[in-house]
Amino acid sequence: MVSKGSEGPLGLHSPLRGESTGGGGGRGTVVDSGATRPNGDPAPVIGVTTYRQRAQTGVWDTEAAFLPAQYLDGVTAAGGIAVLLPPQPVTSVGAERVLSRLDGLLISGGVDVDPARYGQRPHEQTDAPQPLRDDWDLALLDAAIAAGLPFLAVCRGAQVLNVLRGGTLVQHLPDVVGSTTYQPGGGQFNRVEVEVEPGSRLASLVGERTLGHVYHHQAIDRVGDGLTVTARSGDGVIEAVELPEHDFGVAVQWHPEEDRDDRALFTGLVDAAAVYAENRMRQDA
Repeated sequence: MVSKGSEGPLGLHSPLRGESTGGGGGRGTVVDSGATRPNGDPAPVIGVTTYRQRAQTGVWDTEAAFLPAQYLDGVTAAGGIAVLLPPQPVTSVGAERVLSRLDGLLISGGVDVDPARYGQRPHEQTDAPQPLRDDWDLALLDAAIAAGLPFLAVCRGAQVLNVLRGGTLVQHLPDVVGSTTYQPGGGQFNRVEVEVEPGSRLASLVGERTLGHVYHHQAIDRVGDGLTVTARSGDGVIEAVELPEHDFGVAVQWHPEEDRDDRALFTGLVDAAAVYAENRMRQDA
């Protein structure tokens, strides 16, 4: 998750030095996004949750809904169509209606989940709560699980999933690991090697060992109901969980959108969303 002082102008993560904002190649099938996929099937529509907080651009200083473009590039490079889902008041019925228009869901990174959601008092380094975003992300993810909708949860998103399933979080990793390895500060991502559980959905996408761009000062502590840990760093920090009974329910603590040379997780989401869309069309026929 992003903590205080970790975001750049407009609250956006700074891109890696020398990177453009366009899509890239690398691991995972990369295609030009459009109305259809290379096989002629409609491109699946992926909803991506956004930030909603104070932002500055030009002469304006106002509350805004926004998202680093790297997330959108990851979806479109994998052959999907990305639509933004800004935090707003929501009911369970409203969340279901939103998802009924989508083929997949991506819960993006951002500020810390309110510790009250998992029965704890806030650490001094924990971000001020954002109830609107917590409500929105939790409602969408809960509805996605109920509907069998493919989802990918990134950083904060992985923690939202764990809290939704009754788990808890380590509120400040430096207190546990003794260093700022996972969030160096200044908007600069670190790269941490993670070991992936053989046979997991994650391993089928990224292999049994991978490097992740990390920028989180929190992590999963007690694992939520029904979740399986599928990746850890060398010092034991949980870096990924999955929902095994879900066709595609993957959550990673690192930021795959920051790696233009590896779109495997986005490709996995988009491919699963395409299958979901096809199955739904058959049911509606």
